[in-house]
Amino acid sequence: MTESTSQSRLAVYGPRLTALVFWGGLILTYYWFARTNELSPLGVVQQLLAFLKTGFWGPVLYVVLYTLRPLILFPSTLLTLAGGFVFGPVLGVVYTLVASNSSSTVAYLVGRYFGQGLFADNRPGGLLRRYATRLRANSFETVLIMRFIFLPYDLVSYAAGFLNIRFFPFILATALGSIPGTLAFVGFGASIDTFDGALPQLNPVTLGFAVVTFLSSLALARLFKRREGMTE
Repeated sequence: MTESTSQSRLAVYGPRLTALVFWGGLILTYYWFARTNELSPLGVVQQLLAFLKTGFWGPVLYVVLYTLRPLILFPSTLLTLAGGFVFGPVLGVVYTLVASNSSSTVAYLVGRYFGQGLFADNRPGGLLRRYATRLRANSFETVLIMRFIFLPYDLVSYAAGFLNIRFFPFILATALGSIPGTLAFVGFGASIDTFDGALPQLNPVTLGFAVVTFLSSLALARLFKRREGMTE
Protein backbone atom coordinates (compact mmCIF):
# COMPACT_ATOMS: atom_id res chain seq x y z
CA MET A 1 0.00 0.00 0.00
CA THR A 2 1.49 3.32 -1.07
CA GLU A 3 1.67 6.39 1.15
CA SER A 4 -0.77 8.26 -1.09
CA THR A 5 -3.28 5.40 -0.80
CA SER A 6 -2.96 5.45 3.00
CA GLN A 7 -3.49 9.20 3.09
CA SER A 8 -6.52 8.87 0.79
CA ARG A 9 -8.12 6.23 3.02
CA LEU A 10 -7.37 8.31 6.11
CA ALA A 11 -9.05 11.31 4.51
CA VAL A 12 -12.15 9.21 3.72
CA TYR A 13 -12.45 7.14 6.88
CA GLY A 14 -10.77 9.40 9.44
CA PRO A 15 -13.78 11.68 10.04
CA ARG A 16 -16.10 8.65 10.23
CA LEU A 17 -13.86 6.96 12.77
CA THR A 18 -13.80 10.15 14.83
CA ALA A 19 -17.59 10.40 14.63
CA LEU A 20 -17.92 6.73 15.61
CA VAL A 21 -15.70 7.24 18.66
CA PHE A 22 -17.73 10.32 19.66
CA TRP A 23 -21.00 8.43 19.20
CA GLY A 24 -19.74 5.50 21.23
CA GLY A 25 -18.63 7.91 23.95
CA LEU A 26 -22.10 9.50 23.97
CA ILE A 27 -23.77 6.10 24.42
CA LEU A 28 -21.35 5.04 27.16
CA THR A 29 -21.76 8.38 28.96
CA TYR A 30 -25.52 8.03 29.01
CA TYR A 31 -25.44 4.46 30.33
CA TRP A 32 -22.75 5.35 32.87
CA PHE A 33 -24.91 8.24 34.12
CA ALA A 34 -28.01 6.03 34.25
CA ARG A 35 -26.20 3.27 36.12
CA THR A 36 -24.53 5.70 38.54
CA ASN A 37 -27.92 7.21 39.38
CA GLU A 38 -29.63 3.80 39.39
CA LEU A 39 -31.90 4.81 36.52
CA SER A 40 -33.35 2.04 34.39
CA PRO A 41 -34.97 2.98 31.06
CA LEU A 42 -38.34 2.70 32.82
CA GLY A 43 -37.06 4.99 35.59
CA VAL A 44 -35.97 7.58 33.02
CA VAL A 45 -39.44 7.55 31.45
CA GLN A 46 -41.11 7.83 34.86
CA GLN A 47 -39.06 10.94 35.61
CA LEU A 48 -40.05 12.41 32.24
CA LEU A 49 -43.79 11.89 32.70
CA ALA A 50 -44.29 15.07 34.73
CA PHE A 51 -42.53 17.16 32.06
CA LEU A 52 -44.55 15.56 29.27
CA LYS A 53 -47.77 16.73 30.93
CA THR A 54 -46.79 20.41 30.89
CA GLY A 55 -49.16 21.92 28.33
CA PHE A 56 -47.73 23.03 24.99
CA TRP A 57 -44.15 22.06 25.78
CA GLY A 58 -45.00 18.48 26.68
CA PRO A 59 -45.64 17.30 23.11
CA VAL A 60 -42.64 19.31 21.84
CA LEU A 61 -40.37 17.69 24.42
CA TYR A 62 -41.79 14.28 23.59
CA VAL A 63 -41.12 14.65 19.85
CA VAL A 64 -37.61 16.06 20.39
CA LEU A 65 -36.60 13.33 22.84
CA TYR A 66 -38.10 10.62 20.64
CA THR A 67 -36.28 12.02 17.61
CA LEU A 68 -32.88 12.01 19.35
CA ARG A 69 -33.50 8.73 21.17
CA PRO A 70 -31.70 6.49 18.59
CA LEU A 71 -28.40 8.26 19.29
CA ILE A 72 -28.25 6.66 22.76
CA LEU A 73 -30.12 3.48 21.76
CA PHE A 74 -32.97 4.25 24.16
CA PRO A 75 -35.89 1.80 23.72
CA SER A 76 -38.61 3.24 21.49
CA THR A 77 -41.28 1.01 23.03
CA LEU A 78 -41.11 2.70 26.43
CA LEU A 79 -41.49 6.19 24.98
CA THR A 80 -44.35 5.01 22.78
CA LEU A 81 -46.16 3.57 25.80
CA ALA A 82 -45.51 6.82 27.67
CA GLY A 83 -46.97 8.77 24.75
CA GLY A 84 -50.19 6.80 24.98
CA PHE A 85 -50.26 7.09 28.77
CA VAL A 86 -49.78 10.89 28.78
CA PHE A 87 -51.51 12.06 25.60
CA GLY A 88 -54.20 9.40 25.16
CA PRO A 89 -55.02 7.15 22.20
CA VAL A 90 -55.63 9.93 19.65
CA LEU A 91 -53.02 12.62 20.27
CA GLY A 92 -50.59 9.93 21.39
CA VAL A 93 -50.79 8.31 17.96
CA VAL A 94 -50.37 11.67 16.17
CA TYR A 95 -47.35 12.74 18.21
CA THR A 96 -45.75 9.31 18.07
CA LEU A 97 -46.10 9.00 14.29
CA VAL A 98 -44.38 12.37 13.86
CA ALA A 99 -41.70 11.49 16.40
CA SER A 100 -41.04 7.95 15.16
CA ASN A 101 -40.60 9.05 11.55
CA SER A 102 -38.25 11.82 12.70
CA SER A 103 -36.22 9.35 14.76
CA SER A 104 -36.10 6.95 11.81
CA THR A 105 -34.70 9.75 9.66
CA VAL A 106 -31.99 10.50 12.23
CA ALA A 107 -30.98 6.84 12.46
CA TYR A 108 -31.10 6.46 8.66
CA LEU A 109 -28.83 9.49 8.14
CA VAL A 110 -26.35 8.24 10.73
CA GLY A 111 -26.25 4.83 9.04
CA ARG A 112 -25.95 6.50 5.62
CA TYR A 113 -22.97 8.54 6.82
CA PHE A 114 -21.06 5.53 8.09
CA GLY A 115 -21.95 3.38 5.08
CA GLN A 116 -21.26 6.08 2.50
CA GLY A 117 -19.42 4.71 -0.53
CA LEU A 118 -19.41 1.10 0.64
CA PHE A 119 -22.43 -0.03 -1.38
CA ALA A 120 -22.70 2.75 -3.94
CA ASP A 121 -22.51 0.50 -6.98
CA ASN A 122 -23.75 -2.87 -8.14
CA ARG A 123 -20.40 -4.54 -8.79
CA PRO A 124 -20.28 -8.19 -7.75
CA GLY A 125 -18.78 -8.69 -4.33
CA GLY A 126 -19.32 -10.35 -1.01
CA LEU A 127 -22.52 -11.50 0.65
CA LEU A 128 -23.23 -8.12 2.23
CA ARG A 129 -22.93 -6.32 -1.11
CA ARG A 130 -25.26 -8.82 -2.79
CA TYR A 131 -27.74 -8.44 0.06
CA ALA A 132 -27.57 -4.65 -0.23
CA THR A 133 -28.24 -4.84 -3.97
CA ARG A 134 -31.23 -7.12 -3.45
CA LEU A 135 -32.57 -4.96 -0.65
CA ARG A 136 -32.34 -1.82 -2.80
CA ALA A 137 -34.27 -3.57 -5.58
CA ASN A 138 -37.20 -4.30 -3.23
CA SER A 139 -36.61 -1.62 -0.63
CA PHE A 140 -40.20 -0.48 -0.05
CA GLU A 141 -41.65 -3.98 0.38
CA THR A 142 -38.75 -5.20 2.51
CA VAL A 143 -38.80 -2.25 4.93
CA LEU A 144 -42.60 -2.40 5.10
CA ILE A 145 -42.53 -6.06 6.12
CA MET A 146 -39.80 -5.42 8.69
CA ARG A 147 -41.93 -2.67 10.24
CA PHE A 148 -45.02 -4.88 10.25
CA ILE A 149 -43.27 -7.71 12.13
CA PHE A 150 -41.74 -5.32 14.69
CA LEU A 151 -38.07 -5.94 14.01
CA PRO A 152 -35.90 -3.67 16.22
CA TYR A 153 -36.94 -0.21 15.10
CA ASP A 154 -33.59 1.54 15.16
CA LEU A 155 -31.69 -1.43 13.76
CA VAL A 156 -33.86 -1.36 10.63
CA SER A 157 -33.30 2.38 10.22
CA TYR A 158 -29.54 2.20 10.75
CA ALA A 159 -29.24 -0.78 8.39
CA ALA A 160 -31.29 0.95 5.67
CA GLY A 161 -29.00 3.96 5.76
CA PHE A 162 -25.82 1.89 5.98
CA LEU A 163 -26.82 -0.28 3.02
CA ASN A 164 -27.63 2.82 0.95
CA ILE A 165 -31.37 2.17 0.60
CA ARG A 166 -33.04 5.10 -1.16
CA PHE A 167 -34.58 7.46 1.39
CA PHE A 168 -38.05 7.95 -0.11
CA PRO A 169 -39.01 4.24 -0.26
CA PHE A 170 -37.52 3.79 3.21
CA ILE A 171 -39.40 6.64 4.89
CA LEU A 172 -42.66 5.87 3.04
CA ALA A 173 -42.51 2.22 4.11
CA THR A 174 -41.63 3.32 7.63
CA ALA A 175 -44.51 5.80 7.78
CA LEU A 176 -47.04 3.22 6.58
CA GLY A 177 -45.55 0.17 8.28
CA SER A 178 -45.31 1.90 11.66
CA ILE A 179 -49.01 2.74 11.85
CA PRO A 180 -50.26 -0.63 13.17
CA GLY A 181 -47.47 -0.86 15.75
CA THR A 182 -48.01 2.73 16.84
CA LEU A 183 -51.74 2.16 17.23
CA ALA A 184 -51.07 -1.01 19.23
CA PHE A 185 -48.43 0.33 21.62
CA VAL A 186 -49.99 3.76 22.08
CA GLY A 187 -53.31 2.02 22.71
CA PHE A 188 -51.66 -0.21 25.26
CA GLY A 189 -50.06 2.82 26.92
CA ALA A 190 -53.39 4.65 26.97
CA SER A 191 -54.99 1.67 28.72
CA ILE A 192 -52.53 1.87 31.65
CA ASP A 193 -53.79 3.60 34.77
CA THR A 194 -50.40 4.00 36.49
CA PHE A 195 -46.89 3.99 35.02
CA ASP A 196 -44.94 3.02 38.14
CA GLY A 197 -43.50 -0.32 37.08
CA ALA A 198 -46.05 -2.36 39.02
CA LEU A 199 -48.61 -4.61 37.33
CA PRO A 200 -50.98 -2.00 35.86
CA GLN A 201 -54.75 -1.82 35.82
CA LEU A 202 -55.74 -1.90 32.16
CA ASN A 203 -58.73 -0.54 30.30
CA PRO A 204 -60.12 -3.70 28.59
CA VAL A 205 -61.55 -1.85 25.57
CA THR A 206 -58.34 0.03 24.78
CA LEU A 207 -56.26 -3.04 25.51
CA GLY A 208 -58.42 -5.17 23.22
CA PHE A 209 -58.00 -2.65 20.40
CA ALA A 210 -54.23 -2.70 20.93
CA VAL A 211 -54.08 -6.51 20.77
CA VAL A 212 -56.22 -6.66 17.61
CA THR A 213 -54.03 -4.03 15.94
CA PHE A 214 -50.87 -5.89 16.93
CA LEU A 215 -52.14 -9.14 15.43
CA SER A 216 -53.35 -7.29 12.32
CA SER A 217 -49.83 -5.97 11.77
CA LEU A 218 -48.43 -9.51 11.81
CA ALA A 219 -51.16 -10.63 9.39
CA LEU A 220 -50.31 -7.76 7.02
CA ALA A 221 -46.65 -8.75 7.12
CA ARG A 222 -47.57 -12.31 6.18
CA LEU A 223 -49.76 -11.07 3.33
CA PHE A 224 -47.07 -8.80 1.88
CA LYS A 225 -44.43 -11.49 2.24
CA ARG A 226 -46.65 -13.95 0.38
CA ARG A 227 -47.26 -11.41 -2.39
CA GLU A 228 -43.55 -10.70 -2.64
CA GLY A 229 -42.87 -14.42 -3.00
CA MET A 230 -45.48 -14.75 -5.75
CA THR A 231 -43.94 -11.90 -7.78
CA GLU A 232 -40.38 -13.24 -7.63
